[in-house]
Amino acid sequence: MSLHLTALTDPEDGRYSRRLAWLASDADAVPVGTAFLRLFTAAGQDHLAELAVQVHPVERRNNVGSRLLDVAVAAARDNARRSVIAQADAGSPGDSFLAARGFRKVLTLRFTRLSLADVDSAALADAVARPHPGYRLVSWLGTVPDDLARTFAASRRAMDDMPMDDTDHGTVVWDVDRVRAAARAVAERGDQLHTVAAVDESDGSIAGFTELVVPGSGAGDGQHYGTAVLPAHRGHGLGRWMKAASISHAHRHHPRLGGLVTDTADSNTPMRRINEELGYEPTHEVLQYQLDLQA
Repeated sequence: MSLHLTALTDPEDGRYSRRLAWLASDADAVPVGTAFLRLFTAAGQDHLAELAVQVHPVERRNNVGSRLLDVAVAAARDNARRSVIAQADAGSPGDSFLAARGFRKVLTLRFTRLSLADVDSAALADAVARPHPGYRLVSWLGTVPDDLARTFAASRRAMDDMPMDDTDHGTVVWDVDRVRAAARAVAERGDQLHTVAAVDESDGSIAGFTELVVPGSGAGDGQHYGTAVLPAHRGHGLGRWMKAASISHAHRHHPRLGGLVTDTADSNTPMRRINEELGYEPTHEVLQYQLDLQA
């Protein structure tokens, strides 16, 4: 088929990344596919690009995806990227497409869901109320309070050793400005961010956190964004404690929510165990692929 690729202007340029985009159209100028390439620009990840290619189902196997992928990979090379990552549902057309185009599977993400209608509120309340000597829970909506901002930004280091298997993920460098920017991004699209943190009572620092994003409508499913505990504070049950408190908040304050969804690396056994203990059920798997670009 005759195919025309148009580079688009993307308004999503930001402080930590920018995005390139292309539209594929047929001979009648009908759109048949798109490609988006996010170029991470912050220190620690400026070697990395993230690719998303979409092709209309009826146009698959007509070389549309391959043409879009080629132009995006060329752009990644032009921007001195070392690695390009992309995701696809296990067993989907995207899964086989990426494998056939030289990408290698580097990570398996297991998605699970907790039905809020099935939550045992009494058991959950007991889990939240159970004391954890030396620690207390705090929580907030939206942007972190000023008095906790510095220590919350520091606690994001807990994500540095999050299992990423063979992904060339690099390191996300967090500071107060970045955690505030992330919260603003959630608010600007109309969603609600709720954070629960465990505080070390010996010095008032945050030892770990869990984040939940609820749709602005208050309906549908909420999405867990991350749960992590700093290495020095692991082994005290803080992850399960914080997540139980997050679930309890959603159950009490968002009666129209159907459930809570989370994704966990297949190799992250401790977090998978926490999710299973709290009642999360498997839904599907997403595979992360990576293309290693040669100099």
